[in-house]
Amino acid sequence: MGAHARRARMLAAALGLAVLAGGCGLRAASQYIPDVEPGSIRYYPELEGEQIRVASKELTEQLILGKIAVLALDAAGFEVVDRTNIQGSDNARRAMLAGESDLMWEYTGTAWLVYEGQDEVLKEPRDQYERIRDLDLERNGMVWLNPPAPLDNTYAIVVTPETAERYDVHGISDIENIPHSERSLCMDTEFFNRDDGLASLRDDYNLSEEEFPSRGDVMTSGVVYAAVDRGSCTLGSAYSTDGRIGALGLTMLEDDRQAFPIYNPAVNVRQEFAERYPQLTEIFAPIAERLDNETIMRLNARVDEEGQDPVFVARDWMVQEGFVEEGDSLLAGR
Repeated sequence: MGAHARRARMLAAALGLAVLAGGCGLRAASQYIPDVEPGSIRYYPELEGEQIRVASKELTEQLILGKIAVLALDAAGFEVVDRTNIQGSDNARRAMLAGESDLMWEYTGTAWLVYEGQDEVLKEPRDQYERIRDLDLERNGMVWLNPPAPLDNTYAIVVTPETAERYDVHGISDIENIPHSERSLCMDTEFFNRDDGLASLRDDYNLSEEEFPSRGDVMTSGVVYAAVDRGSCTLGSAYSTDGRIGALGLTMLEDDRQAFPIYNPAVNVRQEFAERYPQLTEIFAPIAERLDNETIMRLNARVDEEGQDPVFVARDWMVQEGFVEEGDSLLAGR
């Protein structure tokens, strides 16, 4: 993006013009893009003025990944349109397939099991990546950039340390140590509804619907962690990279029968877009390689526990890793 365009964007944000969205065409405040300059991500003159629309789902981790993509592409020279925070996996996927969005991070397990309806749960990350990469290209013309990130945001079951100690629960198979009357489960909507969530848990651990859980409460994902922490439910569905697990001191049970699939994120673009912009692989490969579970849990916690804005969490990490340098934005602070 040229200096004039950057300056105009910064001034609009500084004047508060970006608080409105929708009909008048102004960007929502949450879509503000901090000013960054190229670091190890180099600037490509041929990308100057080329528009790219970046999408993400509404989950904290997806917002952070989406903002990382926005900043990386901005530094590389693209004119970035921030379309992160799409509600629901299906809506985000449809936007990509329909050509309404150009790029987003997607999870291998989600695409394999949910979008493509495959029954086989694959246990090895590279195999999972290569299978969905080939299938999605063949069926939908969707390209999965290489490499996928090593972080694995799979489902998990959490309990308090007190519950783990009281009933000697270390793995999910140890749930049988908890009396039926105490097996209350809090879960979010996706875990409750999706075949790779509650259904996989019951099938792989031989937990019948009659005996497990003795009662179950469906709620938003963020509420689940607090409910387990305060003892409103004994067990909770969780995402293995959620920063609230560590922040609240919850115990994540080992998936000792590998009920839950692998969910490594990789950047998705349509085939014609990948062919038009081969620079994308060079931009995202080093970023993906550094996104492991420990890193993303720390970033997630900064949003969910400390209340920081995902775009500044993403910016700070990108600067720390040397991918970009902080620009001279009027709104460089938080």
